[in-house]
Amino acid sequence: MQKLGQGVLPSQTIRQMLVDGQIAVAHPVTDGQVQPASLDLRLSDKAWRVRASFLPGKDGTVAQRLEEFQMHEIDLTNGAVLEKGCVYVVPLMESLALPDDVNAVANAKSSTGRLDLFTRCIADHGIEFDRIERGYHGPLYAEISPRSFSVLVRPGMRLNQIRFRHGKSVLSDDELRAMHAKIGLVNGEAQIDGGLGFSVDLQLGEDHLVGYRAKPHTGLIDLDLINHYDPREFWEPVHSDRGRIILDPGAFYILVSREAVHIPPNCAAEMAPYLAMVGEFRVHYAGFFDPGFGHAAAGGGGSRGVLEVRCHEAPFALEHAQSVGRLVYERMAEVPDVLYGAGLKSNYQGQGLKLSKHFRA
Repeated sequence: MQKLGQGVLPSQTIRQMLVDGQIAVAHPVTDGQVQPASLDLRLSDKAWRVRASFLPGKDGTVAQRLEEFQMHEIDLTNGAVLEKGCVYVVPLMESLALPDDVNAVANAKSSTGRLDLFTRCIADHGIEFDRIERGYHGPLYAEISPRSFSVLVRPGMRLNQIRFRHGKSVLSDDELRAMHAKIGLVNGEAQIDGGLGFSVDLQLGEDHLVGYRAKPHTGLIDLDLINHYDPREFWEPVHSDRGRIILDPGAFYILVSREAVHIPPNCAAEMAPYLAMVGEFRVHYAGFFDPGFGHAAAGGGGSRGVLEVRCHEAPFALEHAQSVGRLVYERMAEVPDVLYGAGLKSNYQGQGLKLSKHFRA
């Protein structure tokens, strides 16, 4: 394998890792599985319903913990329903044999997060979800917990993705300020403090539609059906003529950022973990932004960030332009040979307020 640069590894390096056996696959890689800065992970043909979420810990494996926590095994071969409110563990078709100087981080894909389908990656000896230590050799698993909708899944479905890093990748605030001055990372003034801040837009248009709230009792969603479901059967529109909404505890909302975000080709970005000082709500499930997201050369020109919001503990009054999170920018080890939105089937380039691809516009 060629000598790696510092940063997030691009699509062409991921394909070489597949050739070199540093990423092993149970079935050949499918079209679109290699993304500009990540690899989509695929469900295998079985799942276990477990009685609790778990981590294996530094001395344990996922298989060992499954012996303790599994309730029953489910065959996914012909499709199976994962029920709302339950927790499942599914082996993935991909496994890793990482070099000693490469680590990885996983996250739910955009469509997964927009369905309130809580999905995390687990590795043997892991002490954190979605974090894979340098030099890891072993299998990968997805923990899946549908929160708002029961879903029908099949082998090969891609619910989460993994990104590989070599060395230091995070850009400092000074580097972000210089980049914003040169190319513009958002439309308007950039709020930079530990990353690029973003806020919520609750003044979208004349109809006062500012978001959607998941209905509590709905039908099943088949994850293979695209542009299929009537959103009115699953979502309640949220309107505001005052630039304010009150979030209900336990409810799940789709909102949108006020800023149009730009990720240049030599960078990737990740939505930073929620900070309690912002308020009692979680702001995201799917947090990867690929190189080229909102980039003019890839058909962008700035794209809003969709916010997947769940309120905790107490009702919370959310105001227009209130800060709700930040993007941490990372340098790419090399510019990827394909950008988000350019030559890829990219569902959310140039987006505004938008539900997942499963719903009709």
